[in-house]
Amino acid sequence: MTDIRTHTLSIPGVELVHDVRGPLPPSGGHRTLLMIGQPMTADGFGALAPHFTDRTVVTYDPRGLGRSVRTDGRSDHTPQQQAADLHALIEALGVGPVDVFASSGGAVTALELVATHPEDVATLVAHEPPINAVLPDATAAERARAGFYEAYQAKGRGAGMASFIAMTSWQGEFTDAYFAQPTPDPAMFGMPADDDGTRDDPLLSKNSWAITDYRPDATVLTAAPTRIVIAVGEESAGTYTARTALGTAALLGQEPVVFPSHHGGFLGGEFGYAGKPEEFATRLRDVLDAGA
Repeated sequence: MTDIRTHTLSIPGVELVHDVRGPLPPSGGHRTLLMIGQPMTADGFGALAPHFTDRTVVTYDPRGLGRSVRTDGRSDHTPQQQAADLHALIEALGVGPVDVFASSGGAVTALELVATHPEDVATLVAHEPPINAVLPDATAAERARAGFYEAYQAKGRGAGMASFIAMTSWQGEFTDAYFAQPTPDPAMFGMPADDDGTRDDPLLSKNSWAITDYRPDATVLTAAPTRIVIAVGEESAGTYTARTALGTAALLGQEPVVFPSHHGGFLGGEFGYAGKPEEFATRLRDVLDAGA
């Protein structure tokens, strides 16, 4: 088991907490592998990172999430700010260019990092980035997003999460049939309907809408020296994030690479709906090695 060393980088507006597995500078001929998510923190990579003992792995808690306490007085999460944070982290570590595995909203941040600091990233594997603009039904997707936000505002986290799950598991475009559904009961998903009164959840509030509102610049991204690989889970077919992955890949003139399992395919059982982290790691290693 590789030792995990936790560090804090003080940059304007945040104490950015990150974990390092392996030596710095890296040894063994592999680039440092940065794993990022949003709104997920470093904990989410606990099942995936241990499969990469042959290289140095860095995970982090994004600004304002988990251990990374912000001091800028803001509550919004934008890919632009997070990409700036990652650039500062890579510079401070002195290990660029790095390879990046980026999940969900983290994949959106990683695309912005490549657009603004292409020298930082050698290979980016962007797994199911949730970007509304690449969908043919983008306006309907925004309406569906507003639906789970409204459920959260009206009845709290349980209702908001139930509505979010209904959205992200819907097959195909968001049609009239989707919007005609009754608001789902949290009990359908084994969740309590209790309302604790909070409304600042980074997933269910408007704090992260800048992530799904992001508009990638295909000209800038395809001109970058970074090798960009868009990834999609084999079990995700037809769902919102699978469709956004396909749309992002098409925007960049490529086909997505299929990975095992679902949107959280790298997760262990401690997060509920377990993926296949060992198989996922094998696929990720193959993709990274192909760009070495």
